[in-house]
Amino acid sequence: MIKLHDKYFKPFISSSEIDAVIARMVDEISKDLGDEIPVFVGILNGSFMFVSDFVKKYPKPCEVTFIKLASYEGLKSTEDIQRLIGLTQDLTGRTVVILEDIIDSGKTMFEVHRIFNNENVKQLLIATLFYKPEAYKEDFKIHYKGIDIPNKFIVGFGLDYDGLGRDLPEIYQIKTTEHMTNIVLFGPPGAGKGTQANFLRDQYDLVHISTGDVFRYNIKNETALGNLAKSYMDKGQLVPDQVTIDMLSAEVDKNSDAKGFIFDGFPRTRAQAESLDILMDSKDSEISAMIALEVDDEVLVKRLLERGKTSGRPDDADESIIRNRIKEYYSKTAILKDYYAEQNKYFGVDGVGSIEDITVRLNKVIDAL
Repeated sequence: MIKLHDKYFKPFISSSEIDAVIARMVDEISKDLGDEIPVFVGILNGSFMFVSDFVKKYPKPCEVTFIKLASYEGLKSTEDIQRLIGLTQDLTGRTVVILEDIIDSGKTMFEVHRIFNNENVKQLLIATLFYKPEAYKEDFKIHYKGIDIPNKFIVGFGLDYDGLGRDLPEIYQIKTTEHMTNIVLFGPPGAGKGTQANFLRDQYDLVHISTGDVFRYNIKNETALGNLAKSYMDKGQLVPDQVTIDMLSAEVDKNSDAKGFIFDGFPRTRAQAESLDILMDSKDSEISAMIALEVDDEVLVKRLLERGKTSGRPDDADESIIRNRIKEYYSKTAILKDYYAEQNKYFGVDGVGSIEDITVRLNKVIDAL
């Protein structure tokens, strides 16, 4: 991850991928043009790296020039292309290939066609290294496309963010939700995890995602994922991790404007933790911390037996069952503790004391994030 000015950007397309795409485009264009000597026109500022790498690979004679399209700064939107700088040679009857770094809305292409149609060129071909199909609004044909990309801001390989990033040899994509605080909350049975999750949810304006609640909602409402999960459960089979991840993804999407999430009940294994990391990365975010409430076993047993007097849960009334549940928790948590500790994201919090005292301890960890 890199920071340019006030924004964070994550690796998106490697320099080796870019090089391979340019080689493919060179091969396509050189085959189509045969022995004709084209005029390659780069549009400044962004295309200088693309043009340089492209013409170095081009196997036949060619001419190269650059133009710059600009707006009347301070008077019109930068989207209103008004001025042309750099076109001096006679292009009558020549094949012109525009080498553009990126095409998004297509406003630049509108002006390019207007300019070169007036130059009486033999043919005008458009080649772009990066193309945003979701953003393109014009009808002009794009003859050669390098890589289709999502409609998100990118920097590197000639593209900049407020002047920075053009020199980067690879492409980085903006992280739009780096402000999120996402917590995996753990605690053994009887640690008070549910109570604390509610406090943290309200205090930090986070969305609490309980895997159990999500499963029950999807099954009750007979969603496609709920029916799929139920089909496994009815056969006595474990629900595949991907089904759970897809349910969590849907919950995250429902709350795309959230300040962050508390994940409760997931992950349980290293593979699930890795899947959750991939999910959050796809949302331009990440897990901030795994916070585990730590309570002595005997205190837990005492709490659960006491709770069993009123909860009506049979697993709260049998000491042997309680101890097995605690043992199972630690066997699973130990794996995840190592996983998050490797990323310096594991935080153990003393879970003994009053509810208020425990909340204060949790607050210190989260505030430090």
